Amino acid sequence: MSAYTLRNFINGRWQHAHTEQYLEVVNPATAVTLSHVPLSPAADVDTAVQAAQSAFPDWRRTPAGDRIQYLFKLKMLLEEHLDELARIITNECGKTYAESVGEIRRGIENVEVACGIPSLMQGFNNEDIAPGIDEHMFRQPLGVVAAITPFNFPLMIPLWFLPYAIATGNCFILKPSERVPMSTQRFFDLVAQLDLPPGVLQLVNGGKEVVDALLDHPAVRAISFVGSTPVAQYIYGRAAANGKRVQCQGGAKNPVVIMPDADMDTAVRIMADSAFGCAGQRCLAASVAITVGHAQTAFTEAIADAAASRKVGYGLDAGVQMGPVISPASKNRIEQLIGLGEQEGAQVLVDGRSRHVSGYEEGTFVFPTVLNGVHPQSELARTEIFGPVLSLTPVRDMDEAIAVVNGRAYGNMACIFTGSGATARHFRYAADAGNIGVNIGVAAPMAFFPFSGWNESFYGDLHAQGRHGVEFYTQTKVVVERWPSEWSRQF
Repeated sequence: MSAYTLRNFINGRWQHAHTEQYLEVVNPATAVTLSHVPLSPAADVDTAVQAAQSAFPDWRRTPAGDRIQYLFKLKMLLEEHLDELARIITNECGKTYAESVGEIRRGIENVEVACGIPSLMQGFNNEDIAPGIDEHMFRQPLGVVAAITPFNFPLMIPLWFLPYAIATGNCFILKPSERVPMSTQRFFDLVAQLDLPPGVLQLVNGGKEVVDALLDHPAVRAISFVGSTPVAQYIYGRAAANGKRVQCQGGAKNPVVIMPDADMDTAVRIMADSAFGCAGQRCLAASVAITVGHAQTAFTEAIADAAASRKVGYGLDAGVQMGPVISPASKNRIEQLIGLGEQEGAQVLVDGRSRHVSGYEEGTFVFPTVLNGVHPQSELARTEIFGPVLSLTPVRDMDEAIAVVNGRAYGNMACIFTGSGATARHFRYAADAGNIGVNIGVAAPMAFFPFSGWNESFYGDLHAQGRHGVEFYTQTKVVVERWPSEWSRQF
């Protein structure tokens, strides 16, 4: 695959960025340069916003039933090009082909749900709220909205936002991660086939200058973001200070409780997929296993075996179960954090550092790692590693397990493996997290439900997906009306 230069999609056509600054996009498994992505200036953002502003009045007036016809066509195009898109994701992001396919499938689900906008954005009314007076509530679009998305799910996460935004009548600008811009570039090739009015959907590549331009532009009404907690705090604060609606999904440190009555074979298999799938680079990856009582011995031995036997390599090769992490910087950071855990007294049961894959020696691979005896107050226990590292923390009972679960700054996900309905019910009630799993390793909500995060895992009020997405991209207008008549005047 030869390297090529990526472009922006503004006002219905492909345009070169007005910059001389480009970054290399590198396959993390092969270290081969795939493309060059522009670091667009703020002026390109302004051009996109102006195009969106021009498109908005007519797009808003387009009936919802007509707007969703473009989404039906988009779903069809995504299905037709699923294999091609999955291969692009694997090459630029590093995950396995099966994981890339799964990502696109979850994105398509959001397109499907957004096709229900004629029902989902309906308002409500009361006749004769007072004598001769009727009251109505309508949902209307905001205008120009934007999303800033991360590297780990280059197509799924944009589709958390994009379908709902345009189906409700907004014009949408996407700023993808500069690390993985190729899948969204190909996605917008498909968007170009939809024949949307120019300015309704746009793509601007770049880095911090593009982000700040979107946060500061007075015509951008809402910002959606997924990424690390420090960046989420920055985006939330700056956008909110500029009067925008904001939803910011931050980092995570997801605990999973293993009870003594759990089906241990199932728990180990699911936990291995959760902790090491996508090389641990997802905000719902299990990162801490809290073993209760005598569950410690059986689970510890089995998860160590599962980690050691997982096949690591290039995601398009047959039989590979886990790919590389995204970059050399990520690899170095993860390996340093494993070392920190060791310094803090944890036992390295399975060590994924300094390992190589034959034929891909330049790849940024960190093999599955298991650390035992991680103290819940240690630095490692509080730090999001974002890599294939599972920490094990033994506790005596359920109360202690709940205390460990709730003793974190994050609140994205918490799961439990148990055979007891009463235990599961107590956990789901008491656990301080927005996404709860019972005998589930990745509690990822279906597109009908919001992707709920709490505490330092989320900043905002309305989450992505489902009805929350519809509410985020619409504003309510209440109309109170009286029509005088001879009949009404007699009351």
